[in-house]
Amino acid sequence: MTIATWVKPAIWGGVVGAVLITIVGFSTGSVVSGSTAEKMAETSSKESVIAAMAPVCVAQFKTLTPNNQMAELAALKEESSYKRDDFVIAKGWATMPGSEEPRNDIAQRCASLLMDMTKS
Repeated sequence: MTIATWVKPAIWGGVVGAVLITIVGFSTGSVVSGSTAEKMAETSSKESVIAAMAPVCVAQFKTLTPNNQMAELAALKEESSYKRDDFVIAKGWATMPGSEEPRNDIAQRCASLLMDMTKS
C-alpha cells in the first residue's frame, strides 16, 4: 500500500496546528485548566455571596434612628480606610442573621456602601 505524497505534510500541519491552537488558547485565557476553572468558580461564588449579603449589613445599619445613623456615619468617616471594616464588625452590622460570627469580607463591602451614603 502506498501513501499519497500529500498525507505526510497534512499530518504534520494538523499536529503543528493543534499545538498552536493549544498555546494560543491557554495564553489568551480562552481555554483554562480544570483547577483554574475551579478557582474562578470559587472566586465568583464568594463575590456573589458578598454582593448579596452586604445590603443586609446596610439594612441592619438602617434600623438605627436617623440621628444615630448620621452619628455613626460621621464616626465611620473619621476612621481610617483600613479600619472601617473593623468599625462595622464592632457595631455588629456584619454579623448576618443566623450567623454567630461577622464576616470581614462582608464588612469591607458594607463599609464601602456606607461610605457611599456619606457622599450624598
